[in-house]
Order: sequence, then C-alpha cells, then structure tokens
Amino acid sequence: MLISNLEFLPDQKVIRHIGLVQGSSVRSKHVGRDMMAGLKNIFGGELKGYTELLHDSRIEATERMVEQAKSIGANAVLNVRFSTSSIAAGAAEIFVYGTAVEVADHE
Repeated sequence: MLISNLEFLPDQKVIRHIGLVQGSSVRSKHVGRDMMAGLKNIFGGELKGYTELLHDSRIEATERMVEQAKSIGANAVLNVRFSTSSIAAGAAEIFVYGTAVEVADHE
C-alpha cells in the first residue's frame, strides 16, 4: 500500500478515485507515566512515555486506515493527514485520514 501526504504523485497515475478512508486510536495516560511527566515538567526534558504512546497510536491508526483502504479496493492512500484531540481528562485520540485511490502499476 502506497501512503503519501501529497495530493498526487509525479511518478504515479491515479486510475480510480475511491473515497475517504480513516483510522483512529484512543489512548489513555498511564499513572506511572503521569508521575514521571510531572517530574519532567519541573526539571524539563522530553516526555518519552508520552512520545512512545503517541507513536504507537499513530501506527495503530494508520494500520486501521490502510485496512479500510484495502477492503474497498485501493492500492494507495493520498493526501494523508493526522489530527490529535483530547477526548476526556487523560485520554487522547489520534485520527488519520486520506483519499483512497487506485494507481496504475503499483502493487
């Protein structure tokens, strides 16, 4: 599956526009991570636990989008975008969406 944040690809020809596909993942904070984040807020530095949490969420959301694209016959997803939102105190959603298409000669 070809995935790109471009609206079109210079080296690929879109032969069929299929439609919008999406995937999401909602994750909550871990108490242990919250305690470490509180310390990092005092002393500064990267919140590695949250970085890892968001990374895993992006992967999961993207996999769900790709599965949806495959199920409707796409072999590429173009114009891919990510969005993050707070769902509740301590929980966030990663949402990914794009345009499912069929491109010529891509497996």
